[in-house]
Amino acid sequence: MDRRLLIASGLAFLGAGRALAEPGDGNDMPPPTQPAPTYRAPTYSEDELVNRVSDFFGVTAEAAGSIVEKIFHDNGRPTGYIAGEEASGAFIAGLRYGKGLLYMKDRKPQQVYWRGPSVGFDAGGNGSRVFTLCYNLQYPDMIYRRFPGVDGSAYFIGGLGVNYQRAEDIILAPIRTGIGFRLGANVGYLAYSRDSHWIPF
Repeated sequence: MDRRLLIASGLAFLGAGRALAEPGDGNDMPPPTQPAPTYRAPTYSEDELVNRVSDFFGVTAEAAGSIVEKIFHDNGRPTGYIAGEEASGAFIAGLRYGKGLLYMKDRKPQQVYWRGPSVGFDAGGNGSRVFTLCYNLQYPDMIYRRFPGVDGSAYFIGGLGVNYQRAEDIILAPIRTGIGFRLGANVGYLAYSRDSHWIPF
């Protein structure tokens, strides 16, 4: 009797060991941690920005629509925009200074300053209003860097001019009016910052 009990106990022990060694079906294990989804800022529609550009510059919706349509065709829907003013002056080499508010749909407006050197065949000075569409800008603080101009990106449509600036995957499309666009295509770069700076470099 003792021998049978000993054999039965041994078989039960071997069976339990095999069950522990074999992987289970995973039902008792916590699910693997999923990586957090990359945040994507909400975007603006073309109609929204046509109305805002028209009101900002005091031009017709048709004039605003023509330049906004071109920018949307090139870049799609922006994640933000800057509405502001700037002053520039040049005699072959020039300077540009500006300030405005950065607007994003899920953020409070944020103050932005910019400045940069320019090179072109022009002389004089002027002040203008600037409406800058911002692409792939997921957070407001991503604006604070230098944005070189993109060669061959200058357009002048319906009394409004635009040229593109790019840093990594962020694209800025500053829209200016008439004479305010005079040096837009000639800006070497613009540096955006939280505070105003007189040194342009």
